[in-house]
Amino acid sequence: MEDYKFLFKVVLVGNAGVGKTCLVRRFTQGLFPPGQGATIGVDFMIKTIEIDNEKIKLQIWDTAGQERFRSITQSYYRSAHALILVYDISCQPTFDCLPDWLREIEEYANSKVLRVLVGNKLDREDREIPTEVGEQFAQRHNMYYLETSAKEAENVERLFIQIAAELMEQARCKELPRYEIGSESIDQNATTIKTKPCCNN
Repeated sequence: MEDYKFLFKVVLVGNAGVGKTCLVRRFTQGLFPPGQGATIGVDFMIKTIEIDNEKIKLQIWDTAGQERFRSITQSYYRSAHALILVYDISCQPTFDCLPDWLREIEEYANSKVLRVLVGNKLDREDREIPTEVGEQFAQRHNMYYLETSAKEAENVERLFIQIAAELMEQARCKELPRYEIGSESIDQNATTIKTKPCCNN
């Protein structure tokens, strides 16, 4: 039996077609599945990583974006340690739906959940939502922000590793993350989430 120090549940939410499944498979399997079909209900994959010589097991739950599956997927919010809200930077409607997703998160998720906003499909040349618009939305809602490309594997590993690092720090400190709007976002050029130390270790 594999041993690990921490086990975290990470749930991806967002409209259908934004690339949630592709992000999960790129990180866990190193694959970009061409012609990926829509997720039915909920699927999950597991990956164990190592940070600071500690093994961390991530249960990554990929939820369906279609309205008809909402009653199923909402039940997975409550036990999540982190929620990744994904939109497609080349599709304005997927960004316009973010407030609706946030309302669901606030209603069903634990108040301590780590929330990350991800603009996916960075490889696309037909961008519709500028980076600064995504950043501003994330700042208004106390979320970390990162842009990714599952197709090109850009920032995908960084996304999950930084989430794991932040959750590990929270678990060690046993307290909430300390957000400061405008100063605590995922640095696209950094290798770790910028956080204030909350314990001496």
